[in-house]
Amino acid sequence: MKDILLCDLDAFFASVEQRDHPEYRGRPVIVGGNPEARGVVSACSYEARRYGVRSAMPMKKALRLCPQAVVLPVDMPRYKQVSRKVFAVFERFTPEIEQVSIDEAYLAVPGGRGMETAREIRRAVREELDLPLSVGVSANKLLAKMACELAKPDGLKAVWPQDVPEIIWPLPVNKLPGVGPKTEELLKKIGIFTIGHLANRTEREMTTKLGSYGKELYLLANGIDDRPLELIHEVKSIGREITFDRDKTDPQEILAVLAFLSEEVGYRLRSKRLKCQSVTLKIRREDFSTFTRSRTIREATDSDGDIYRVAKELFEQSKIAPPWRLVGVQVSGLLPADFRQLSLLGDAGREKEEKLLRAVDGLRRKYGKGVVHRAVVLKRQTRNVK
Repeated sequence: MKDILLCDLDAFFASVEQRDHPEYRGRPVIVGGNPEARGVVSACSYEARRYGVRSAMPMKKALRLCPQAVVLPVDMPRYKQVSRKVFAVFERFTPEIEQVSIDEAYLAVPGGRGMETAREIRRAVREELDLPLSVGVSANKLLAKMACELAKPDGLKAVWPQDVPEIIWPLPVNKLPGVGPKTEELLKKIGIFTIGHLANRTEREMTTKLGSYGKELYLLANGIDDRPLELIHEVKSIGREITFDRDKTDPQEILAVLAFLSEEVGYRLRSKRLKCQSVTLKIRREDFSTFTRSRTIREATDSDGDIYRVAKELFEQSKIAPPWRLVGVQVSGLLPADFRQLSLLGDAGREKEEKLLRAVDGLRRKYGKGVVHRAVVLKRQTRNVK
C-alpha cells in the first residue's frame, strides 16, 4: 500500500509575487485581469482573502471589497518557471506524481512514509524556493485532498480512513468534493447538513434519490476512493467540466461553454505536446442523471476547433433534454504531438491553423488563459454580464 500526498502551493501566483517583492509581504495582493475589461481574480494572498476576495471573482468586486490591495497582472511565464522548480523538488522524492494544475499535485510514496516525506518536501520547498506549501496525507486521493484543505494555509495534516468519523463527518456537506451550491441545497432539503448525515444514509437511498451520483457521494462521505494516480508520464486522458450555479436551458449557452472547455482542453494538450484520437461529451441533467457520448476522430488533433466541432455535434445529436447542470469535454487516445497522418484540412490549411494556435498559446502563456477566446465564448460572457 502507498501513502498519498496532496501538495498544494498556497495562493501560488500571489505567493510568488510576495516572495519576489518583499515590499508586498503582509499586504493584500490580488493577481488578475484588468478591472476595466471584465477581468477576474486569478489568485489572491491570504491577506486579501480576509476581506472576502476569492479566485474567479470579478476584479471590480474584489477591489470594492479590498480597495487598498496591491493589484498585479498575471505573469504566467514566471509562474510556470517557478512551478517547474517545485515539481523538480517533488521528483526527488518519488516518480509517482499526478499533476493536477500548475500549483498542485498528488504524490505516492511507500506506506508509512507519508508524514515524514511530507515534512521533508515542505522543508525543501520553503528553504530552496521560499514558498508556502500545504500537504495532506492519507491512503487515497479524496482524504489527502480533504486533509490538505484542513491544513491550509502552509500546514501539514494527515487524515486516515479510521479518522473519518471524528474529523470528516462533522464538516458541512459542502466541504465534500463535488458538492456545489445546487447539490448542497438539494441535500439540505432531505435533511443532510453534514458529511456525517450523508455517510449514515444507505447507499440504496442515495442512489434512489440521486442515481449514480448519489452512490458516488455516499462512498466519498465514507472516505472511500479507489481512483489511481494519473502519472505525469502516463496521462491517458485530459478533460475539463463545469457545474453551473443555476441549471441551463438554452442550447446556445451550452455550445458557448463547450467552446470554452474545448479551448482549455486543447491548450493542455499542446502544453503536454500531445494529440488526441477521441472526444467525449459529458452531460448531467437537473435530476443528476449523467450521460456520456464519445466519438473517435479520423485524424489525431490538438486543435481547439476540432475538439469543439466534435463536442458540438455530440451535443446536438444526443438530444438530451434540458435543464442541464453540468457539461464536460474529455479527450483520450493520446499520441505524441509529432504524430503525423493525412490531414483533412490539407497541408496548407493545417499549417495555417497550427500557426494561429501557436500565436494564441503564446498570448495565453504571457497574459493568462482568459486573454483570448473564440467569438462564441465571448458572446456568452457578454450576455452573462448584462
